[in-house]
Amino acid sequence: MGCFTHAGGRKLTTSTETKRNILAVLIAMATNLGLARMSEACGVSYDVLAWTMEWYVREETLREANTVIVDHHYGLELAKVFGGGTMSSSDGQRFPVRGKTLTGRTMVIHGGQVLSTYTHVSDQWSTYGTKIIVPTAREAHYVLDDFLGNATDLPIAEHATDTHGATLINFALFDLVGKALTPRMRDLTRVTLVRDDTPTEIAKRYPHAGPLLGARWNEDLIAGCWPDLLQMAGSLKYGQATASLIVGKWSAASRQNTLAAALKEWGMLRRTVHLAKYLSDPAFRRKISRQLNKGESLHALRRDLHYAQQGTITRPHLEQQTEQAWCLTLLTNSVVAWTTEYYSRAVLELRSQGREVSDEILSHISPGHSDNINFFGVINVDVEAELAKLDTSGWRPLRPVQLRELGLTP
Repeated sequence: MGCFTHAGGRKLTTSTETKRNILAVLIAMATNLGLARMSEACGVSYDVLAWTMEWYVREETLREANTVIVDHHYGLELAKVFGGGTMSSSDGQRFPVRGKTLTGRTMVIHGGQVLSTYTHVSDQWSTYGTKIIVPTAREAHYVLDDFLGNATDLPIAEHATDTHGATLINFALFDLVGKALTPRMRDLTRVTLVRDDTPTEIAKRYPHAGPLLGARWNEDLIAGCWPDLLQMAGSLKYGQATASLIVGKWSAASRQNTLAAALKEWGMLRRTVHLAKYLSDPAFRRKISRQLNKGESLHALRRDLHYAQQGTITRPHLEQQTEQAWCLTLLTNSVVAWTTEYYSRAVLELRSQGREVSDEILSHISPGHSDNINFFGVINVDVEAELAKLDTSGWRPLRPVQLRELGLTP
């Protein structure tokens, strides 16, 4: 492509030009501006942006770029204060859709046609998985997909969902692949748990929880199907079968299917173990709720970033929608990583001044917000100009604290 003259008259090298164009395309897709409006906003021609998107923006490249950002964020000291990277959560988020699409469904509660993006979020506020699903599909079928497909350095071993993900099949499969499903549960009086003795003995031993322990544990069924259960877990763990396909298949299997019955029996046992801890340990319940709240906060950030055209998705095909969803995830993680970086520098500055800033307090702050983003004005994608603002260490200077505005001085 040679050299290219910027609107300001400077010549950009091919690498700088390409970076600029890729950034413009990513921002255009993530914010829902589209290439035509982005061309008008940043001064790069539509043809150049369209060519860049055709050659560089694909699901596999976006996944790889997102992995790089998540791994970078995982290595930050402040990110380790947020969490150890050992826990994650997943939840769906609705976006309005315009036009005909196979993934959209009309839902009265949302006022029209919508689709769902199902995202997986770590306890460090980073998003490591994104999937477009039909909004009327059961989200529980997709909990394991990106969890098992995690290509980042995050050592995730525990996963939280709302009650929608707490199916017996998911409880069983998570345990069989060596992980833990720890959902937030509701309507506990309707949940059947397993017992290992007669109802009379259980009622004497557990006077409060006894009424919940209504199912007899069928150990012989598990023992007879154990090799098949391990084989199924191996197929999932090593990617020989799609998790959503397996979960959907066994969830719909009849009661006469022995393997399906064994899988649900094992899931009932694991659910009993989880609820025993969930009911008896308030700190455990708070940990789960706190992780799910992080996912909800990132939903709000994604909604803020996806602001153009009232957040309505106009791309009709699943491949295009998936690419746009990954662009939004990439931009969201970029905001989280950037905010974490500069929070870290601000903390170091405060501590150097003798201020006490404990890790306990820092663990409750959030990098997943849009307060430091300017959504108005001209979008200027100028890589060289931004690099010129950095100091010799590669950082922007911190803004001086406005003590009077904060009420810390008279």
